[in-house]
Amino acid sequence: MRNSRVIVSAIVVLLASLAISEGMSLSSLGVELHCRCIMTESKHIGSRIAKAELIPPNPHCDKTEIIATLKTGEQVCLDPEALWVKKVIQRIMSSKKQ
Repeated sequence: MRNSRVIVSAIVVLLASLAISEGMSLSSLGVELHCRCIMTESKHIGSRIAKAELIPPNPHCDKTEIIATLKTGEQVCLDPEALWVKKVIQRIMSSKKQ
């Protein structure tokens, strides 16, 4: 009787760990657990940008990230400290207020 409880407990723990590691990973749910931008682009590429996404600092990344989707579909992380990027951010923010 005691051996069967140990075996059942071990199976439950094994199944729970498999479910957590395989079936319910947060990244598969669209939750990023780290900064998305490793390298940033500071040279002016404004004419090639189709859209830009501003991601404010959050619990998983303490930096503001700006991800631009180029007209080719490629995504590029922009340097938020570059002067031209700051102007793009101002334009985005002012258009959202209107």
